[in-house]
Parts: sequence; structure tokens; C-alpha cells
Amino acid sequence: MFYGERHGGFGGDGCAGMTDLSMQTPHRRFNALTGDWVTVSPQRAERPWQGEAAPKQSETTAAHDPGCYLCPGNTRVNGQQNPDYQSPWAFDNDFPAVVGPSQGSAAGMGSGDLPPPDELFRSEVLTGSCRVLCYSPDHSKTLSQLTEGEIQQVIALWKDEVAILRRRHEWVQVFENKGAMMGCSNPHPHGQIWAVDTLPNEARRESAQQAAWFAENGETLLESYRNREEAIGERVVAANSHWCAVVPYWAVWPFETLLMPRRRVDHLDALDSKEQRGLATLLKQLLSGYDRLFATPCPYTMGWHGAPGPGVRPDWQLHAHVYPPLLRSATVRKHMVGYEMLSEAQRDLTPEAAAEQLRGAIGA
Repeated sequence: MFYGERHGGFGGDGCAGMTDLSMQTPHRRFNALTGDWVTVSPQRAERPWQGEAAPKQSETTAAHDPGCYLCPGNTRVNGQQNPDYQSPWAFDNDFPAVVGPSQGSAAGMGSGDLPPPDELFRSEVLTGSCRVLCYSPDHSKTLSQLTEGEIQQVIALWKDEVAILRRRHEWVQVFENKGAMMGCSNPHPHGQIWAVDTLPNEARRESAQQAAWFAENGETLLESYRNREEAIGERVVAANSHWCAVVPYWAVWPFETLLMPRRRVDHLDALDSKEQRGLATLLKQLLSGYDRLFATPCPYTMGWHGAPGPGVRPDWQLHAHVYPPLLRSATVRKHMVGYEMLSEAQRDLTPEAAAEQLRGAIGA
């Protein structure tokens, strides 16, 4: 289903997504970016919680950990020694999820390993490259704890890596899993890039929705959406002259945010110096706000979606998704189970209420 089918614009039922859907009434909201729907059940927000309470995230205090594979000067599992880096640094992942054609053949993972084509048992070779990006030499810092100048250095490394990888791969996924709750295997501040030679599922959905909107309206979907959100105001959590962050109207995770530039940009490698500085400011505000809201180094998955391939996509707008798993406190997380796994994503806390709490934490 493309954006225009059955939903009446951004508001799901033609109501333009305003406060009338913020009341305590179960409803569904349409995700204009993917074509999916999410169930919103505000009346469940006050239900008593007797489920899992995860241990609170502990803060790392050592600036250098001799047992950390990512700290400067340490030796990794493969025997290679890290340089004594003093600024953000990137290297090829020692345990990549995808590899290039020559690496796959050398490891006995060539196309000959796949079964013959079958309509019900289809498979294809996936090639690509995986990179690890260390944000800082300081083992104890998180991205939210870096200075704006240090975050600018991280953004500059993202930009440089993307510029190279986009020329060789169809999809370049910059992302970070922060915290043990999100499956992060090493607390050293770092992110990853997986660049692959085909379009993944989420990218395909976003590509189709943005292309359909552009074909019918002659403007970029997320530019239209950002303008509407800024006019409404209730879901905007932070903004400056170059960037805007909102809890999206269709958010699935309780405190999910969507970051968008104020200029149409294909990918991170197209950001100018002012936009990089503005992004550093926004990330510092937003990620520090998450930490304050939950009184802990807030776990999350954050990832950038830029245009596929090296060409120009006038229908595509660069954006980032931030997905913190926390629901009510530092120890209670949102679980995607039951109805969410079998039917449709569902949330209790409305996006408007989440945005209000985030704004308060950012402004604290």
C-alpha cells in the first residue's frame, strides 16, 4: 500500500493527525514513510507492571580498559593492534555480517554454495562490507557525553565513510546499538556501517512510499511531513536552523524520534559544515535528554537512512531513526511480543505525551 491509499493524508482518517487522536481512545495511525500501521491504546498506559525489571544500566568510569578490543593501543581478537587514535577512527569489522565477493570465495562462501532457484525456497548471494567506527578514545564516554566539537568529529567520519561506500554499494546503513539492553557487545563508544549490494526490506518500503508521494505531489515526503509537524508543534522535541527532531506521529517505540534536516539532502556525505555543526548540537541535546529522562545512560538503536546508490534521488530525504527500548523507567522496557509479533505494532503512551516528556528532559 502506498501513502495515498485509505488513509487520508498524515492523519490516518483525514483529521490531519491533531490532538483529537491524542485522547484516551484506541485507534490506528498510518506510517506514511513505510506504509505500515500502528495500534495506539492510550487507556493501557496506567496498567500495573509486574513484568520484567531489567538491571539499571551501569556507567563505565575507566577512560581506558586494557581488556577492551576497541580501546587505543589494545590488541583485537584477530591479533591486530589498534593505533593510539586520539579522534574518531574506523576499521573493517573483524566479524563482518557480509563480505565482498573475493572474501566470500576465499572463505568458501561463493555463489556455488546456494541451492538451485526455486519459487518457494529462494535465496541469493549477499555481498558488502562492514565497518566499525570508534567515536572516542575515552572508553567511559557515550555519544551523549562527548562535547559538540567531538560529536562533529564523529559526524565528519560518518560523512567520509559514506562518501566512499556509496560509490561501491547500493545501501549504506550507518547505525549504533548503545547499551547491553540493545545487544551491544562492547561498551566502548562506537557505531557500525553495513554497506550491502541490494536494498534491504525497510529501505524498499521507505523508497516506495517516498517515490509514490513525490510522483503525486511533486515534493519530498519528509519535507512535507516536517513542515506539518513544525506547524503543529506538539510532537517536535528539539530543533535548530538546520535540523528538526520529532516523536513521529506513527511512532512504535515509546520514545522513538525522527531526525530530519531542513534542506533536502540525499545522504550524510552531502551535509555542509553548518549542517554538521547543527546536527552535533541537536544530537547533544536529544541524547542528553534521553539520559536525563531515564536518569541513566539511555540505551537505543540509532540509524541513518540515506538515498540508495550513488545517484541523485529527488524524492528521498536523509533522516535518522532513534529507537530507545525504555518504557516507564530505566528498568522497564518495551517488549515487541504477542499482538506486535503476530498482528501489528502497538503502543500505550501516545507520541504526543512522549514528546512532552522529552521536551521537558531536554529543557531541564
